[in-house]
Amino acid sequence: MQDLRQVFKGKKVFLTGHTGFKGAWMLQLLHHLGAIVKGYSLAPEQDQDLYNQINGEALCYASVIDDIRNAQVLQGEIIRFEPDFVFHFAAQALVRKSYEIPVDTFSTNVMGTVHILEAMRHLENPCIGIIITTDKVYENNEKGLPFLEQDKLGGYDPYSASKAASEIAISSYINSFFNPADYAVHQKSIVSMRAGNVIGGGDYSIDRIIPDIVRAIQQDVPVQLRNPQSVRPWQHVIEPLYAYLQMAAHLQEQPTQYATAYNIGPEAADVLDVKTVTEQFIQAFGRGQYETPAQNGAAVHEAKLLLLDNTRIKEDIGFRPKLNAHQAIQWTAEWYADKERTAAEKCCAQLEAYMAL
Repeated sequence: MQDLRQVFKGKKVFLTGHTGFKGAWMLQLLHHLGAIVKGYSLAPEQDQDLYNQINGEALCYASVIDDIRNAQVLQGEIIRFEPDFVFHFAAQALVRKSYEIPVDTFSTNVMGTVHILEAMRHLENPCIGIIITTDKVYENNEKGLPFLEQDKLGGYDPYSASKAASEIAISSYINSFFNPADYAVHQKSIVSMRAGNVIGGGDYSIDRIIPDIVRAIQQDVPVQLRNPQSVRPWQHVIEPLYAYLQMAAHLQEQPTQYATAYNIGPEAADVLDVKTVTEQFIQAFGRGQYETPAQNGAAVHEAKLLLLDNTRIKEDIGFRPKLNAHQAIQWTAEWYADKERTAAEKCCAQLEAYMAL
């Protein structure tokens, strides 16, 4: 693995979505590597959110609380900062919520991404952009085959469709404005990265299995499993973060080399259903219980099976998962069960442990 401290120390990083679960972990990691981070995001939704627990504002050079749909503000913040790297995490990221707010989901995920790309287009300095989408961008026929990056894009629910649409926008901007053949003119390197389901300490989102289990344990009630047989490519949150950073480091060395999309997920054999994840988490945590209520006929559609092929990123930049699904669950349970250390101490300890693997 490249020495990421050498790559990012003293470099300016513009990070959207820094107040979210995954963004807060990225903020902690970038701070750990010595980067100068400017965050841009909506305010944290809850007092207990990880961003607040790690005192995220203190880890930022600047923290801008605003909406990525506000193109004028966003562009001004990026252009004034002149970042070396842009990591775009900000999104409406929940499938079931996307049924409730479809217009907001599309406007945030599609136009928010376009606003990031448009702001980068007006930057005068060289810049690397890592645009985060999702494993749900594929037209999912649930046939049991892992998706390749060249597979057809699509989406049943508004969230998945919005992310597939954002992938089309990213590809258009790469071809039209950030074409590798014209790098000497624009000096921008853009990559989209499609990560599978992430788990890790500090996630308190609604409608995600680990936070649901933790809340049920805290309330001493059984967690309700909506879709116990659903299979997902589970991975610890640190895994995709390191993939994003490694890709950015490779782009710094070869800025015209990787202008495409990459899946980030566990090995094909290392996938689990929701019931198994729940059982392993409860065992690792030391207590908890679950039940599977009768199916509600009015429940919204959610894919039952989703698998990713991670061959391209392994072949192109040598990134391989370090933790299997069982270890990811173990690390996550240990984070929540540890009441002795602060959230920041727990995150830093797990980042150090991961780096040492």
